[in-house]
Formats: sequence, structure tokens, C-alpha cells
Amino acid sequence: MARRFFVGGNFKMNGSVQIISDIIKGLNSAQLDPSVETVVAPSALYLVLTHDLLRKDIGVASQNAFDRPNGAFTGEISVDQLKDAGVTWAILGHSERRVILQEESAFVASKTEAALSGGIGVILCVGESLEQREANKTIDVVTTQLAAVAERVQDWSKIVVAYEPIWAIGTGKVATTQQAQEVHSEIRKWLASTISQEASENTRIIYGGSVTDKNCKDLAKQPDIDGFLVGGASLKPAFFDIVNSNL
Repeated sequence: MARRFFVGGNFKMNGSVQIISDIIKGLNSAQLDPSVETVVAPSALYLVLTHDLLRKDIGVASQNAFDRPNGAFTGEISVDQLKDAGVTWAILGHSERRVILQEESAFVASKTEAALSGGIGVILCVGESLEQREANKTIDVVTTQLAAVAERVQDWSKIVVAYEPIWAIGTGKVATTQQAQEVHSEIRKWLASTISQEASENTRIIYGGSVTDKNCKDLAKQPDIDGFLVGGASLKPAFFDIVNSNL
């Protein structure tokens, strides 16, 4: 069975009520490829607004989730709260949280387990720094990040792996088509050897890192690239073209 193409829009810490409402208005009127699973991730403050206004064939994702149930955890957001708000996905392990907020792979794995157990799909981000790439450590770094999750999660059917080289996020630099495909292929091999052949064949591996309407079509043609996690471009009409990159 062919893997369904997946495109996520990560709004990051951007927007206002008016801006988010305008973006949703554009999404609601856009002609999007119905074969693509499309998800948008506003900041937590606008999750309910987005869910209430957005057309129902587009999913809503949180940019985070905590690994504990409701309780005395100031500033956090639980899986139960996300489900109550109609959220169906969570972006976990993004490099901005790994680097800026010092989230370690074990914590990302714990949050992934909690989200999946609570019925929320996970967009699991992995990726290397420029220094790690130049030291030829890309595959070691990425598979180590994945292995932390594998220690806690056996069923990967609700995980979308997002390969996002840190050096390409928001920099305007993008991995070449060959570089991206090589890493995606290695991730798929790792899934086969560590999780199962079924997981390797069915898990969607998407690319993120300065994806635009200009480079998405070539990337989308690669056999192991099953979609995109889009940052800044998801705030613009160019996002529609990225969703439609296979048309």
C-alpha cells in the first residue's frame, strides 16, 4: 500500500488572532490535493481557534506535548488537553526545542510515548547540526535520536518521522535532493532493522528545512521522501503549492 503524502505547516511562535484567522481563511478556500494529509500547527494559544475555524479535512497539530497527565506542571500542555481541543497530532523533538530548551532524546521519547498512548499522532523530528554533518556523523546522530524512541515505543503506525537538518532550518539553505534522499533511505533501513519491515514500508518520512514552493517538486519525486514539514512558508500562500507538489 502506497504511503499517503503528508505535509505539515509549523507556524512556530508566529501569528495573532487576526493573522491566524486570515491564514485559515486562505486554507479554507484553497484547492488542495485531496490525496495529501495536511496538518497545521499554530502556537498553543491558537489551537482552539484554528480547530474551530479550519476546514475539517485539514488536521491540527500542537507544537509540543508534556509526558505527564493533568496536574501541577506550570506552562505545560497535556495530551488530554490537546485531545479535548480537537488536536490530532503533536510535533515533538524539533531541533529548536532540543537545542534552545535543551530537550534530550530520552525526554522526547517519553513525550512521544505519552502522546501515542493518549491517542495523538506524533511528528517526530530528527536532524543533525552542520558540525555533525561535516564530521560525517549525520546517520549516527539521526538513528541515535530515533533509537531513544524505539526503546519506549514498538508501534510506529502513528509516527511520522521528520528529517530536519538543523543547518537548513530557517537559513535558506536546503539539503540537496540527493542529500535528503540518502538520509531518508538510511532512516528507512534503520526502521527495517530495528522496528520491523512493516514499519519501514509504512512509516512516512518527511523532509523539513527551508522547504519552499520552488524546491518541493524535485524533493517530492524522491522514493523515500513522503512529504514535508514546512516552517516559514506555511504562513504564506506558497504553502498551498507545497501541499500540491505532486500535481
